[in-house]
Amino acid sequence: MRLGLNLGYWGAGNDAANLALAKKADELDYAVVWAAEAYGSDAPTVLSWVAAQTSRIDVGSAVFQIPARTPAMTAMTAATLDTLSGGRFRLGLGVSGPQVSEGWHGVKFASPLGRTREYVEIVRKALSRHRVKYEGEHFQLPLPGGPGKALTLTVHPVREEIPVYLAAIGPKNLELTGEIANGWLPVFFSPEHAGEQLKLIQAGADKAGRSLDGFDVVPTVPLVVGDDWKACADAVRGYAALYIGGMGSREKNFYNQLACRMGFESEAADVQQKYLGRDYEGAMAAVPLEFIDATSLLGPKERIAERMQAFAGAGVTTLTVAPSMPDPESSAHALEVAAEAIELAGVA
Repeated sequence: MRLGLNLGYWGAGNDAANLALAKKADELDYAVVWAAEAYGSDAPTVLSWVAAQTSRIDVGSAVFQIPARTPAMTAMTAATLDTLSGGRFRLGLGVSGPQVSEGWHGVKFASPLGRTREYVEIVRKALSRHRVKYEGEHFQLPLPGGPGKALTLTVHPVREEIPVYLAAIGPKNLELTGEIANGWLPVFFSPEHAGEQLKLIQAGADKAGRSLDGFDVVPTVPLVVGDDWKACADAVRGYAALYIGGMGSREKNFYNQLACRMGFESEAADVQQKYLGRDYEGAMAAVPLEFIDATSLLGPKERIAERMQAFAGAGVTTLTVAPSMPDPESSAHALEVAAEAIELAGVA
């Protein structure tokens, strides 16, 4: 198991600190640094900036939003980033959610599984530098009956294959991930609750007749270093409450549904009710300590090392940390502690 770093969203006033963290991770031999996008900063610009100022660490999108770009545009961006970074780019994709897809990008949130499958097929075809012709249910290239021509990508990526990761949460999307992807980007991953998720990924691989040898399981895990692990958990409450309670509508919140499948159904409903009622402090307090501990790295180095052993034992191959510390210096120190902890755990 190797370590990664997730910088989250750019533009929140911590940009210089985030770049320093990426450089620190590069020095500490972390495997990859990821950047996200929602409806603020875009991930490719951030990743190009980070790649230009690091030397060894991979840069990855966690994630590019599928409704935000045509498959051809994603292939162009992936090829460009791979070229500029010297072969260090990893392509993470996700369908986002109905509110962002339809409200921000103006793309109907319909048939997410079918759209993802066709999207990945087109991206891979373009990156393989084959002439792109595609007749699917959701995408047709060139458009029929018009002047469009089937074209070939003119940029040569450094690698023969750029790895594709899917940010899957629901059962059917997990099967699709095992069927077509090179890796999985889970959120709120718990070693104690991940068995069923990994079975679904294996079922998808079996359906496709493919091996999962080399398949990369890459959860993003909040990291809070301190003497009292329960006090450390408080730093994660805002993040957990936002996703469980407010990321999506009352009827369709994938993160809330995930917490329910993990056995926190009543607690997830309570968090959502409070969050949507704008009782944010109440929502944060309602997030179960057990849920935070199961999905985070909390406490001193020795406790973090013990939890790392559990993540490795559950099948994680790249453990991506998201420091939730009060200042840049503490975050940089947390990266050092994580690097020491994974050595102590004996799973590096």
